[in-house]
Amino acid sequence: MTNALSIQDTQHQLIEEFLHITDWDARYAHIIELGKALPKLDDALKTDDNIVRGCQSQVWMVSQYNDDNTITFQADSDALIVRGLIAMILRVYNGYTPDDILATPPEFLEKMELGKHISMTRSNGLAAMIKQIQFYAMAYKAKAASS
Repeated sequence: MTNALSIQDTQHQLIEEFLHITDWDARYAHIIELGKALPKLDDALKTDDNIVRGCQSQVWMVSQYNDDNTITFQADSDALIVRGLIAMILRVYNGYTPDDILATPPEFLEKMELGKHISMTRSNGLAAMIKQIQFYAMAYKAKAASS
């Protein structure tokens, strides 16, 4: 599932998509729509082992290491706005190699000024989701290096 675009290009597309929405209520509505479009995570995967720690809402995340050295992530939340944030994060990092993920910080969050417009607890949860993705990438990179 190798992506045609780089993570940077994907972030840029996401930033551009949101720059055209100048009203923050409309941005929130768009984030919620992204969340509604996010595929639901199978209930069997919504276990304590898959909970992302540090999120105020319930967030579950799983990953799969693919034969082409890419990682596929799936995630879900019990809160619509958080589902939208997950959708953005997965759009940026899904289908890339561990090296690509680890080398590319989530600049879109700052450039979209999300931190200024979501609560501190949501912001902390967002950071926890990014850390979880980076943790998976580090683990898969270490596993690949040892085999």
